[in-house]
Amino acid sequence: MRTAEVVIVGGGVVGASVAYHLAARGIREVLVLERGARPGAGSTGQATGGFRAQFGTRVNVLLSLLSREKLLRFEEETGVDPCFRQCGYLFVARGAGELEALVSAQAVQRECGLAEARAVDVEEVARLNPAVNLEGVRGGVFCPSDGFIRPLEIMRGYALAATRLGARFEYGVALEGLRAQGHGRGWDLSTTAGKVSAGALVNAAGAWAAGAARLAGVEIPVVPLRRQVAVTRPFDLLPEEMPMTIFAGDGFHLRVRDGRVLLLWPDQPQAAADPFDLSFDEEWLSEVVRRAHASVPCLKGAEIDRGACWAGLYEMTPDRHALLGRAPAAENLYLVNGSSGHGVMHSPALGQLLAEVILDGAAHTLDVHPLRPTRFAEGEPNLGPEFL
Repeated sequence: MRTAEVVIVGGGVVGASVAYHLAARGIREVLVLERGARPGAGSTGQATGGFRAQFGTRVNVLLSLLSREKLLRFEEETGVDPCFRQCGYLFVARGAGELEALVSAQAVQRECGLAEARAVDVEEVARLNPAVNLEGVRGGVFCPSDGFIRPLEIMRGYALAATRLGARFEYGVALEGLRAQGHGRGWDLSTTAGKVSAGALVNAAGAWAAGAARLAGVEIPVVPLRRQVAVTRPFDLLPEEMPMTIFAGDGFHLRVRDGRVLLLWPDQPQAAADPFDLSFDEEWLSEVVRRAHASVPCLKGAEIDRGACWAGLYEMTPDRHALLGRAPAAENLYLVNGSSGHGVMHSPALGQLLAEVILDGAAHTLDVHPLRPTRFAEGEPNLGPEFL
């Protein structure tokens, strides 16, 4: 039987970050098990690469600010460029209620130190993104230090740096069973590559986290949610440095990546027989294109590259905030799950904070009490604006 001080189930960007931060703290026997046959085969490889600190809750703003600090020195630390470009995030409001909620959230952001986020009027919306249809627009909010990252490069950077420090990554290895060793000694894992004994176990299994936790006898409120991305053929009427532009009312948003426009709209899909289904919905495509043409008229001249469109999975919790910390009623089992679409951008912070929990007994860089896995049973979910 193979042994490790810490076994991490899930080798995406969050699992890689945890592995690196543990190894950087001196834990040499770190083993990462990834069910995908190659790096990035799960949700990390499907992420669109947005980064923002404009959130409506204190804990998410602080996670972003810590992650931003780490991204700015990521290449120095890992040797890999995360391609962090601070092109900004522009939220556009068409209704008075939308604008009020966006502006009100800036009080929380300022308290956390995000001083550069600001309200913008209609004229500044037009300056920041001249392509926006201004009909009915009341204004919005903008943060110039938000922007874009490359999810696979962040994952690669953390995996390479962790490997240099002694961590091991195994791909194409699925978890099949778990058994607590008793008296807090650790866990015995059954995997498709044989038995493993772990002193501590980290669940970083993304959208598949609930199934992994269930093997340990733990129920966690994490469910997969399909998100779809429409991609245009190369299109030169929108610049690469255009800010991520989000229409607060319906959630339609877009960005330019590698000369193509990514069109996104968080519809509420019907419950599927298979919650992990990644099939692409042609009706959704027609609707997102309609919304794109209405909100950004120049896109009427763009052609959809149907073969480049894709679907991926978010890992959702009821309050759309991560679970971070010790699992309830299970010794030496740690959760870093349910980031609800923010896992890539928050992965630098989540990895550091969970390493602190595991090695120091508690996180000390940030107060992660709002992310404790027991908060739902305690009736204390995080509350904030739905579109932030």
